[in-house]
Amino acid sequence: MSYTCLLYHIVFATKERRPWIGDALMPQMVKYVGGIIRDLGGAMVEAGGVEDHLHIAASLTPTKSLAEFLREIKAGSSAWVHRDQPGMREFAWQEGYSAFAVSQSIMPKVVDYIRRQKEHHAKMSFVDELALLLKRHHIEYDPRYL
Repeated sequence: MSYTCLLYHIVFATKERRPWIGDALMPQMVKYVGGIIRDLGGAMVEAGGVEDHLHIAASLTPTKSLAEFLREIKAGSSAWVHRDQPGMREFAWQEGYSAFAVSQSIMPKVVDYIRRQKEHHAKMSFVDELALLLKRHHIEYDPRYL
């Protein structure tokens, strides 16, 4: 028997950080992404964001790599937007993502952080937010690619 607790905080942006995910689309996007994660054997704990990016807190299964999860989440949600959202044929996610392993004890703080995205982004840009997250996790990065 194998036992795992693979909790992640995942962040990715829309292509060119276009403001495609408005207030009307966000709840539908969160629900759709949650279904993809569930179909892949994981469980979404929380998801949300603002117009140009999405945060996901999730428990993932060890049977797929993190990269496989993200590829399927992005491809599936893009296909759904193209199919079911009128006027959004150009919608796309930016290449890449950021993912941070999270302990069970910290997950409530991550959930709260995700729920407060609108409030948070009234004070801080996505680029500044991502740079801060990367610094907190001691991840080296090139600012040109944020």
